[in-house]
Amino acid sequence: MSADLAPNKHYTLFEDIQGLILASTQAALGIHLLRAAGLVTGGTAGLALILSYITGWSFGAVFFLINIPFYGFAYWARGLTFCLKSLTTVTLVSLMAEALKPLFTVGQIQPGVAAALFGVSAGVGLLGLFRHSGSLGGVSIVAVILQDRFGFKAGWTQLIHDLALFALALAFLPWDRVAWSLLGAVILNFVIAFNHRRDWYIVT
Repeated sequence: MSADLAPNKHYTLFEDIQGLILASTQAALGIHLLRAAGLVTGGTAGLALILSYITGWSFGAVFFLINIPFYGFAYWARGLTFCLKSLTTVTLVSLMAEALKPLFTVGQIQPGVAAALFGVSAGVGLLGLFRHSGSLGGVSIVAVILQDRFGFKAGWTQLIHDLALFALALAFLPWDRVAWSLLGAVILNFVIAFNHRRDWYIVT
């Protein structure tokens, strides 16, 4: 086991800040590509996308507001640091996702490509957030807690929730868009399931 992955690994404040910013950027990019193809995903991000499509409201604003109730649970389960880092990353992703709309215009993207790129990009982003004791709020908070306490992989928790959310999405979106969205969610959760292992590193 390398020194960087040793169980007693702790991060400096600078390492945490840059890690959370980079991971949030990766996640926001994935959501931007997903949104460009009219797709959805799981978790609170998926619910926020569905609501933004239906109402025309800003994804960033809806995503931020939906996550507010989960911060109390994050504080109760893993303490102030995890709660504040989750709040910070949700805020960063909310702002970055909206900032990308005028700065990075995607004129045309095949839904399958968008789904695959989202799964990889957001999956890597979530891995970075987990490594630095952050999350994208909502289901990801519950997923990390279940993995830490019971060993049930975070990716599987999110996948179970995502299936229920996609069933809801079928009531509002064309079935082919939901099918492509499911592909993106599966890729994302497999990235997490096969790469996020607490015995490889300890986040603090």
